[in-house]
Amino acid sequence: MSKSLQAIRGMNDILPEQTPLWRYFEGTVARLLDNYGYRQIRMPIVEFTELFKRSIGEVTDIVEKEMYTFDDRNGDSLTLRPEGTAACVRAVLEHGITGGGQVQKLWYIGPMFRHERPQKGRYRQFHQIGLEVFNLDGPDIDAELIVMTWRLWGELGLRDAVKLELNSLGTSESRGRYREALVEFLSAHLDKLDEDSQRRLKTNPLRVLDTKNAETQAVLVDAPKMADYLDDESRAHFEGLKARLDAVGIPYVINPKLVRGLDYYSKTVFEWVTDKLGAQGTVCAGGRYDGLVEQMGGKPTPGVGFAMGIERLVLMLEALDKVPEELSRQVDVYLCAFGEAAELAALSLSERIRDQLPNLRLQINAGAGSFKSQFKKADKSGALYALILGDDELAQQVVGFKPLRGQGEQQSIAWDALAAHLATCVVQG
Repeated sequence: MSKSLQAIRGMNDILPEQTPLWRYFEGTVARLLDNYGYRQIRMPIVEFTELFKRSIGEVTDIVEKEMYTFDDRNGDSLTLRPEGTAACVRAVLEHGITGGGQVQKLWYIGPMFRHERPQKGRYRQFHQIGLEVFNLDGPDIDAELIVMTWRLWGELGLRDAVKLELNSLGTSESRGRYREALVEFLSAHLDKLDEDSQRRLKTNPLRVLDTKNAETQAVLVDAPKMADYLDDESRAHFEGLKARLDAVGIPYVINPKLVRGLDYYSKTVFEWVTDKLGAQGTVCAGGRYDGLVEQMGGKPTPGVGFAMGIERLVLMLEALDKVPEELSRQVDVYLCAFGEAAELAALSLSERIRDQLPNLRLQINAGAGSFKSQFKKADKSGALYALILGDDELAQQVVGFKPLRGQGEQQSIAWDALAAHLATCVVQG
């Protein structure tokens, strides 16, 4: 027999039982961003490979090891996007929407692709919500991004499960001076570095700071500190950010080893981390990238943003039992109809009810069936109430109204009074 068709390893189906929680999370974030004045942008999932080499950095793990890259029929090298910032910068440059110093506050949502070893919370196709702001260079907008995420954790009930880590990478000049000092220090301890850190020392030495190797971490205890190499501008920017977080009362810790995995960051970098997901501890991360737009061919344009992993945050909501109870119910009312005349009337009545109560989740029975079979389907749907329409109800222009999830007797409701009754029982609780 031929092998059965399956999804690609690390690229998962999101089943109907799972999508209500995804929609709840995505809707919560979208409303929050709307309230803060951010506008959605949608970019293609495939870009020219050169875009990511120029923005992320050719010697990063993402470009060297993880990208899904292929040649199309024209011979162009294309890549499934591994992250969203580069694509968003390409879009704003292409359409000129940051020209003349125009402030743009944008957000996007969608799948990203990296060829990593799949594990819980880390997949080859994963989904992110990202946010990018252009032409604002002060610490106030950095603070706004963090304050927004803090508010989001509050709305989701996750504040006690996350911790904010901050660092400043300084300008490219101060970071260059620090890189030289770090390389000099690590080169003197080369024999104590793990193989991966030895490789990174030659290509991307700052990434040695976030190694998980215990022996290398022991060496880093005495390594030069980025804070000692910050220029006055970066130091003032970082102090301004911390002052704003203090004013709002958002707790944070300074992590001098926080460098992020992409070459384009400068000044502020931050991560929201958790210990509730095992090894995959980062749920939201970002920072400032003031040189990226110019690096990609545009005029000097300040930029800052973040991305959050939807899979990991959905896992957190489940692990911490923060899934709203109403998500387990997809139907409020199930309408049972017996006989062709009743089915016709049920269709007309249900549409009238939908006009009057657009938020009501009303499912009408399809496929006919006996009284017993229709009630079985009504119960399985999770509906709170069943509506019954047969020949007797049709003659009297009433429907039977039967509670399915609690106390209460079946009663008859006139058609013209049904919407008001449902509004009281269902829509208002």
